[in-house]
Amino acid sequence: MALLSSSPFSSILIILCIFSSIFLTLVTAKVDGGYAQSFDPEELGMKKEKFSHFRFYWHDIVSGSNPTSVTVVHPPSNSSTFGQINMIDNPLTEGPNLTSKLIGKAQGFYGSASQEGIGLIMVMNFAFMEGKYNGSTITVLGRNMIFTKIREMAVIGGTGVLRFARGYAQASTYYANFTTRDAIVEYNCYVVHY
Repeated sequence: MALLSSSPFSSILIILCIFSSIFLTLVTAKVDGGYAQSFDPEELGMKKEKFSHFRFYWHDIVSGSNPTSVTVVHPPSNSSTFGQINMIDNPLTEGPNLTSKLIGKAQGFYGSASQEGIGLIMVMNFAFMEGKYNGSTITVLGRNMIFTKIREMAVIGGTGVLRFARGYAQASTYYANFTTRDAIVEYNCYVVHY
């Protein structure tokens, strides 16, 4: 053994052992490229997934002295609404009447994205202000052909107790006034979340 400790072979062997340890540590680590890391969802407190159904009414108020939907980009032509974009901060209520319990706000925008018919692209967060969902959001993105009885859009995310939300939202018009352009839409959201 004394012969190994004094030979160049022992130094090489020690260096190889050190490099092998470092290599094995890097290979078995959970780090992917230095900027991302894999982990067990339970480490973030995410246990079993839940399936939830949310039903509420979306009030798009364009008219009056305090609108909740305002045009921020006007269409380039007077003959069509194509290209128009509205920013929204619409009330979400439990019932169809604006005086029913306020449960949140729909914040985002919609734009007229169809040259044939009235088809909107909807980009909005349903920000809840009531109950155990207070402070949580559901993010919706999709196509809304407003003259179709039931329209379906994707739920692409969420925050708070609705983190990692995914699913779909169905919209159906409860009331529409084509003179004032005010509308009440019933939303049913089916969401899988932790």
